[in-house]
Amino acid sequence: MFAEAIDVILAIWERDAPYGIDLPGNRYKVTTEKTFVPGLGRGIMYKPWQNPRPEIVGTVVAPHSKGVIAMGERDFHPLSANFLLPHWLPSHWENYAEGKRRAGKIPDPAEWRIARTIFVSDDDRVAERYAREDPASPYRFYWMQLREKMMRAKRHVIFKLRENEDDGAVTIERLLAELVLCGTVNRVVDQLLALRERSGDFGEIVYAGMDWADPALARRSMELMANEVMPRINKAIGVPAKEAPREAARI
Repeated sequence: MFAEAIDVILAIWERDAPYGIDLPGNRYKVTTEKTFVPGLGRGIMYKPWQNPRPEIVGTVVAPHSKGVIAMGERDFHPLSANFLLPHWLPSHWENYAEGKRRAGKIPDPAEWRIARTIFVSDDDRVAERYAREDPASPYRFYWMQLREKMMRAKRHVIFKLRENEDDGAVTIERLLAELVLCGTVNRVVDQLLALRERSGDFGEIVYAGMDWADPALARRSMELMANEVMPRINKAIGVPAKEAPREAARI
């Protein structure tokens, strides 16, 4: 559905109103032929300034996602969700690369983003408390909510080490340990480099934002991430400062 919807949007960008879009095999039909009133601007959809179009980024969740193959074929760029255990991440790249090859293009890791839940602090104990241990932690609350939703939707395989693992292994403590990267600058740098070792090369780490239960700590985390963590990461992987991509995004 995502790919079909994007195909319709691209068709709108490629032509002028009134639209009569009926793509083969696409469930979405779009027309403004009967309602088109150019003098009122009715039935006209604006186009982006970018040529040929803006970058299109889609979130990828499921291990071995087939949707990410379609992204590669269409030159959409994948963003692996922050709620996926890291050992599943290489499956996203493998499928994206397959899609690119089907389209006759060379896959580029720079087009792949990975989102993670990150909290950086000046003190390791503060980081553990705020990001994992405190019952009032916004991170603990987030993962408790997400675990419950995924379990109810039968999509909790993303939290498993293998597809046939027992559901009882999907505990809140596992999620906090595996999916919350936290600590002082040095610890977070080490965790991010270890993540890269497991996932393979990628273009950007996306900093997943939580509610600011403590605004000072939350703001400080983002400052440390941008000003200290990312420069060290870029140096460690050999990215010259002037060529470094956007250091961190927040969702």
